[in-house]
Amino acid sequence: MKQLIHEQYIGGALKRLHLLEPEIYVDNEARERSGHVGHAMTEFAPGKIIAFNSNTSAKLHSGHSPFGWIEYRISEDYGKSWGKINVLDYSVKEFVDGIHTIAIEKAVTCEDGSIVAFCLTCEGKLVYEPYGIPRVIRSEDGGKTWSEAKEMLNYKGRVYDAIYHEGSIYVLEFSNDDFLGKGSEHLYRIIKSDDNGKSFYEHSVVSFPSTESRGYGNMIFTPENTLLVYVYNANDEVNMDCIRSNDLGKTWNNYVKCYVDKKIRNPQIGFLDGQYILHGRAGESEAGTGSFVIYTSLDGINWSQGEILVEGRPACFYSNNIVIKCADGKNRMLVQYSENYNDPAPGKWSGQVNVMHMWIESN
Repeated sequence: MKQLIHEQYIGGALKRLHLLEPEIYVDNEARERSGHVGHAMTEFAPGKIIAFNSNTSAKLHSGHSPFGWIEYRISEDYGKSWGKINVLDYSVKEFVDGIHTIAIEKAVTCEDGSIVAFCLTCEGKLVYEPYGIPRVIRSEDGGKTWSEAKEMLNYKGRVYDAIYHEGSIYVLEFSNDDFLGKGSEHLYRIIKSDDNGKSFYEHSVVSFPSTESRGYGNMIFTPENTLLVYVYNANDEVNMDCIRSNDLGKTWNNYVKCYVDKKIRNPQIGFLDGQYILHGRAGESEAGTGSFVIYTSLDGINWSQGEILVEGRPACFYSNNIVIKCADGKNRMLVQYSENYNDPAPGKWSGQVNVMHMWIESN
């Protein structure tokens, strides 16, 4: 089944975005588990995609906890089917040793084919905060084996995005051991690697006017090579912060607020056939429920009226996306997101989630 979610004229032609019927990628309900965050995906060879997920307790913190380990599966047919579940040994070791629990929210593929994955280290164990220093693992054989984990830089915080662009990895980290910024010392940084993730250095501080009450983050390079960085404002969910760089993230200018009528909490942005696509939770959960929303834009600044894709689900809708050029030559966007599978009792909330996959395509 295809659902028309948006249409507009681009270059004189009518472009329609269609959503294909979502399907379960990880059935946590069947195995009595949960799995927030950890939705990293990257295409490491033509048609070969690696997708990560968290396997965590469904009991602790109502299922909204990092208490568990990381799994991943591989598709070799452009995401049509997925192979066996692989367990990331490093994550199990950290879990068993009781040092940290980890999640992997972003991964990239470099020009040499190596996969670089960014690990959120959770010192709280039963909850995500406080965050430790992010770590990096690499695979040079398509996810069969992984390098020893290494600290990226000496900043505690959370990696919210990573992009491989023109031979370098660009990483967006919020240097803060808690979720929301509280002072001027809490900074969004661009951290860069020029050697396929073997070493990293600080490239710049993203000069937002304020990081107070800010959290999450996402970034994208435009076709004109402008770097856009977006963050969430907990005190103003209908206006997403955005700032631009015209010199590959060295300096920043043109700070704006992007209005999104149905709010946005954890923004994820991709680019499909001339349109920017923004998705995430439609603001903080209200009255114990939440919704998954999608917006489109021609410039990455001015966004369409939001379209609710799923509604009435509490404490979920972490998400990620990847654009794949499929075997037929068409570009399609794969969106992965968490969706609550357990309706809580009145006055209670539940964060027990499955992981869903859905495809977006344009005509």
